[in-house]
Amino acid sequence: MALADIAKSLQEVQLSDLTVDNIGSWPMPVKAVAWVAAFGAACFLGYNQHLQDLQLGLDEARASEVQLRSQFEAKAFQVANLDALRAQLKEMEEQFGALLGQLPKDTEVPGLLEDITEKGVDSGLKFSSIALQGEQVAEFYVELPIDINLTGTYHDLGAFASGVAGLPRIVTLHDFKIAPGQGSGELSMQITAKTYRYKGEE
Repeated sequence: MALADIAKSLQEVQLSDLTVDNIGSWPMPVKAVAWVAAFGAACFLGYNQHLQDLQLGLDEARASEVQLRSQFEAKAFQVANLDALRAQLKEMEEQFGALLGQLPKDTEVPGLLEDITEKGVDSGLKFSSIALQGEQVAEFYVELPIDINLTGTYHDLGAFASGVAGLPRIVTLHDFKIAPGQGSGELSMQITAKTYRYKGEE
């Protein structure tokens, strides 16, 4: 059928005669146009729907790629610096062990009291009393306070503090109370010395 015949047939058809009820009696050119339009609409809708699903999948893949790339970069950085991290960890363990070695054990406390007394005597101080007080438990360590009463000059006290700081064990001095003594230039002093024990040893 020529195009001119198809056009002539379409001009002769009244739109009011084309209903779904009489679709079987539609002229062939009208049917062809309807089929092409229906096929095109079906292809267009199906294609768009398929593309929409593909687009959603692509967006999810891109988001997953960003997350995986970030994880890969973090792990690559860790692998690249693994030797340095191991060396740093070993150094920290050694430092931690050295610090633990400066904390006295229960069996070493009497020797520590003797060391403190020796430093005081060497500094020219006279001890009135030195007494170990009750332990005070913190989260990671146990604090051992020691009350000290002594007499001497201000410079003797400075020498004593310097000597205690030089002990191989960690000892800190707190709560200084200084009052005039009986002799000329003599001071009466009360000091709380504190040493510490690692709680993990328990």
